[in-house]
Amino acid sequence: MTNNDIQQVKQRFGIIGNNADLNRAIDVALQVAPTDLSVLITGESGVGKEYFPQIIHQNSPRKHAQYIAVNCGAIPEGTIDSELFGHEKGSFTDAKDLRKGYFEVANGGTIFLDEVGELPLATQVRLLRVLESGEFLKVGSSKVQKTNVRIVAATNVNLVEAVTNHKFREDLYYRLNTVPIRIPPLRERHEDVLLLFRKFASDCAEKYRMPAIKPDEGAKQLLLSYRWPGNIRELKNIVERISVIEENREMTKEILQFHLPNISMEKLPALVRQADDGKIFNSEREILYQVLFDMKKDMNELKKLVHDIINGSVPIHGIENEVYTAPVPMQKTPVHRPAMRDTAILDAETVEESMSLEDVEKDMIKKALDRNKGKRKNAASDLRISERTLYRKIKEYGLE
Repeated sequence: MTNNDIQQVKQRFGIIGNNADLNRAIDVALQVAPTDLSVLITGESGVGKEYFPQIIHQNSPRKHAQYIAVNCGAIPEGTIDSELFGHEKGSFTDAKDLRKGYFEVANGGTIFLDEVGELPLATQVRLLRVLESGEFLKVGSSKVQKTNVRIVAATNVNLVEAVTNHKFREDLYYRLNTVPIRIPPLRERHEDVLLLFRKFASDCAEKYRMPAIKPDEGAKQLLLSYRWPGNIRELKNIVERISVIEENREMTKEILQFHLPNISMEKLPALVRQADDGKIFNSEREILYQVLFDMKKDMNELKKLVHDIINGSVPIHGIENEVYTAPVPMQKTPVHRPAMRDTAILDAETVEESMSLEDVEKDMIKKALDRNKGKRKNAASDLRISERTLYRKIKEYGLE
């Protein structure tokens, strides 16, 4: 495709940026659009994966047929088969009428399966059959039905690891991944950060009828150096917040720092994705739990060591690489801990021996539900987890 084709797509779908990897992703989407090949779109949360299935659909022969977007992580496990494939009347307790599923409704069109990595294994088997033969069964029916649907899937999890951990079927992965499209995170698009900032600032100025905020030189440098773990969505939220709250229309570095979360990916340990013991972290929140757990473990070991030294059970000269004087009475000194973001505020008093990681997680879920007045969808978004995960946690901790 020509550069002009790519620019037209950007203009039509409101995509901002000139990053080479972004342009390549759009180019691949345009090239694969006229075919019926399955496409797997990968990228972190907040990078704009939802635009690409629309690009593919609108540039395909199916553009006049149905386009249905399904968030697989937002549908409870017990009803997802009914949502996707339909059900017969009386097939389960609440099945009072015959229902068509998305694959029947979208016949001849395109289905976008967002968060496809959240699909239960039983549903993955049904989806594989659709991909291989175009056949499916409604829940409670023995009659095979046919559908002609183009499937575009997206995920922000590593499906290769999910396959290794037996959480995702290998054969389904290869069926979906016929044409892979990777959307780069914002931290790899330095040339686009300021462009996006100006776009969002201009939109806010028009929406709220106020002058647009402008970053000074210090703020520009911070915008470019920050890792943006929430990607474009996080940048947009920050711009909107500063536009509405701050009276000063010139955004300084200090103003930006005040509105950025105090715990970000670059401030956590260097091995963000994989710990020394090989554990894989799927989210920043899991890393936070691990950091708290390690802090607690180190504090317990330190307290035991000091106790043993004072009681004489450990000779002072026997501790390597340290120089000790005679024991002195221990004094309580204030411990400085960095403040955490609004969605994960943990007072220093809560990080104590008696509080387990489960207690911390339960408390954070309760606070998120309270902040969002019990609305689980908003609470899940606040916690940056899928709705299905939140439902499971609510049931696990008895928060229903």
